[in-house]
Amino acid sequence: MWTLAVGLLLAWLSRRQLLTLARDYDASLAQVRSQTEALRASEARLESRVAQRTQELTVANKELESFSYSVSHDLRSPLRAIDGFAQALREDEGERLSAEGLRLLTRLQGAATRMGQLIDDLLQLSRVTRAELSREPVDLSAIAASVLQELRQREPGRDVTCSLQSGLTARGDPRLLRVLLENLLGNAWKFTSKRSGAVIELFAETAGGGTHYVVRDNGVGFDMAYAGKLFSPFQRMHKPSEFPGTGIGLATVQRIVHRHGGDISAQATPGGGATFRFTLQEAQP
Repeated sequence: MWTLAVGLLLAWLSRRQLLTLARDYDASLAQVRSQTEALRASEARLESRVAQRTQELTVANKELESFSYSVSHDLRSPLRAIDGFAQALREDEGERLSAEGLRLLTRLQGAATRMGQLIDDLLQLSRVTRAELSREPVDLSAIAASVLQELRQREPGRDVTCSLQSGLTARGDPRLLRVLLENLLGNAWKFTSKRSGAVIELFAETAGGGTHYVVRDNGVGFDMAYAGKLFSPFQRMHKPSEFPGTGIGLATVQRIVHRHGGDISAQATPGGGATFRFTLQEAQP
């Protein structure tokens, strides 16, 4: 009798446990279904936002292209007119102009030339941002040698020691990486122009398991107190009367490096030269 009662009790408890488990299972299943539906709704909203942002970006790019076209065509025409009329005035009336008049005419033509250079640099910065990125093996040493050769041809009288590490390679867009080296090496060439025994170096270092490319010079350098503005457009560390330029080059360099998944930094001291270090996401071909 006792054994039968115990058996019935255990059976009742097992049935109750099964019912409890079934209810818990149904509740868990309902919760999973609810979470799944919420996740799908969230994904749908996210996809909608991505599509909207993509459309907005497409419109913005079209507007930027339209602006670039306007800059490259509409603004160049009046600049050419200013320079052309100034040159005609110099040729036709130069003998009648005073020394001060000729000086002002020279400044006028110089301003038109600088404006044209600024337009070119802004267009290049725009193209760097919008251009489709290709990735292929790139010989950085060969590009650097070509860039420095062009710089020597422009100023054959300069005595500059150039030290290039051979075999420097990377994987990236060859056109953009050439623009990067043109700007960094061009800056090194420019800011060593007043230094006797000028030295420009390009080499690579390994740090943190990655490759760091280094461009170093012994030029005028700059004060690191202003380094935070170094890669911003139109920011200059030196007066235009000391060194020409538009203040766009390093902003272009930074965008190229960022588009390749890397980063760039600078160290310098006034009168002690400058060092630029940059990384690329895929350093080896």
